[in-house]
Amino acid sequence: MADWEMRSATEADVEVVAELRAVVLRADLERLGRYDDQRVRQRLRDGFAAANTWVIEVDGGFAGCVALRPAAEAHWLEHFYLDPAVQGRGVGGAVLRTLLGRCDRDGIRVRLIVLRGSAAARLYERHGFTPEREDPVDVVMMREPVALPAEAVPARLP
Repeated sequence: MADWEMRSATEADVEVVAELRAVVLRADLERLGRYDDQRVRQRLRDGFAAANTWVIEVDGGFAGCVALRPAAEAHWLEHFYLDPAVQGRGVGGAVLRTLLGRCDRDGIRVRLIVLRGSAAARLYERHGFTPEREDPVDVVMMREPVALPAEAVPARLP
């Protein structure tokens, strides 16, 4: 697995994250007939909250981001994008284990939305997410917290 770490995002990260989102989602959005070059970036800008977002760095350079937004019934895993150059190297699974370990420790369920037919759904299923509902474009997935022994909980996030 690649050497990775997460740092707290800042508002200055929004444009590089918006560009990565456009790259990562393009094939799936085109397949679904929903790709719009401007809209894919603007939706990220409109929903970006640095306080709930982490930048993922691999070997010291920008490689992606992930957000965990608190809500009443569950936290929402959002904006989880990894540069295609680091996909398949175990980074996504390690990031998920870290975030989900924190939620498990706190007894919090997690929800997310993935594009229908996206390969990312398999990653989420491997980490305990199950489909809750879907429409022609999106699948909402949910994961209940898992009780873990204290020594199994990953390190705290920055």
